Amino acid sequence: MKDLRPHLRPTLLLAYPVMLSQLGHVLVNFVDSVIVGHIGKVPLAAVGVGVSTTSVLLVLGVGLSMGSVPLVAAADGRRNLPELGRLLVASVWTNALVGLGLAGLGQLVPLLLPLLGQPPEVVVLAGPWVRVISLSLFPLMVFQGFRMFAEGLGLTRQAMWLSVLGNVLNGLLCYALVYGRWGAPELGLMGSAWATLLARTLMAGAMAAYVLRAPRLRAERAAVASWWAAGPTIRRIADLGMPIGVQMALEVGAFGLSLLMAGWLGVTPEAAHKVAIDVASMTYMAASGIAAAATIRVGNLRGAGDLPAARRAGFAAYWLTFAFMGIMGLLLISTRHVVPYIYISDPQVVAQAATLLLIAALFQVSDGLQVVGLGALRGLEDVKVPSVVALLAYWVVALPVGYFLGFKLHLGAPGVWTGLLVGLTIVAIVLLLRFRRQTRLDFAPVPLADVRRQEPIAAQ
Repeated sequence: MKDLRPHLRPTLLLAYPVMLSQLGHVLVNFVDSVIVGHIGKVPLAAVGVGVSTTSVLLVLGVGLSMGSVPLVAAADGRRNLPELGRLLVASVWTNALVGLGLAGLGQLVPLLLPLLGQPPEVVVLAGPWVRVISLSLFPLMVFQGFRMFAEGLGLTRQAMWLSVLGNVLNGLLCYALVYGRWGAPELGLMGSAWATLLARTLMAGAMAAYVLRAPRLRAERAAVASWWAAGPTIRRIADLGMPIGVQMALEVGAFGLSLLMAGWLGVTPEAAHKVAIDVASMTYMAASGIAAAATIRVGNLRGAGDLPAARRAGFAAYWLTFAFMGIMGLLLISTRHVVPYIYISDPQVVAQAATLLLIAALFQVSDGLQVVGLGALRGLEDVKVPSVVALLAYWVVALPVGYFLGFKLHLGAPGVWTGLLVGLTIVAIVLLLRFRRQTRLDFAPVPLADVRRQEPIAAQ
């Protein structure tokens, strides 16, 4: 533990802005759910169905965007400006094209909703909401393209502040458009979707303006040879990013399917699941901020040719996550009967949500350790095996176990969530063992850069 202390502060300095930026993604859903939930449990369940189906597309895109982070961090560790210029162009193009594709796919999702066994009154409301929220995936991915390049350089605070401002704007617009306040039209449930689209568009423009104009990035912009020739670098980002996106989509898809299972039980369990999954998602996204810092630190140190330091940086992130998620678990246990009232006052929904939050508290540590393991392995550019681990743990173990407990043993939604707890624990253990193996001095799966050691990134 003593050897890890020099890495704790640099990791925290990188992590806390990313935590807030990552929280921005789920806070959008939180604000939408809180405002819409006071209309009734059917609109709340409709948002839950919409989020569970579109979140797979969202995290697939966000995961793919992360492919540029270890490449940028490693190039910065070598201070290879021509490579950084190519990565800037490729990151922007990759994410913009992916955003267009995801927005198009999202328009097809409402066609699938009637096939998912959800209550008809929920499906009617969810379809139009999904179409509008899917359009916001394009500006979100443009934001990610510029953000991931900056974060690979250790510039994490800019995206943090934009995420904070974007969420404030989204909250104000959502309140105005859902309830018809301050002269805005009263759009009900649909107001939350339009608010998200507007807020994400403004965030994308602001992040692009920072990267393209900030004096701090003048050298990287000057190294751009062409904004039109980025094919080989796009393929490198895709080779790393696609397995990350698939892994994240498998995980979120498993949680999304668990919500649909809850919907098979009725509107009340579905609304309770929506409340609990929102809360669990916020703690997860905070842990993913530490994971992102682990990717940057491990990637930068590895790029500088110092694998032992990269190993220590990874384990420092593990300990930080263990402490943070342990505290979050205790907090959820103590507040599980209070938090649901933020969303809804229906006593049946509140009671079921409190039970699910207790299970969520139990898997906090496993959830945090598995996401930081993924982050540390990304810094080593090790992304394919973790995707296979996620496929097996979530879809071969967690969901079947949850279905058996929930429907065959008649435990309902708590049984479904217990299956998720099992899957998360398996992933956390396997990835920890893999990181230990990949960073052993007698086992170097990827050749280290034959470069002079340089000072690694700490924080901007």
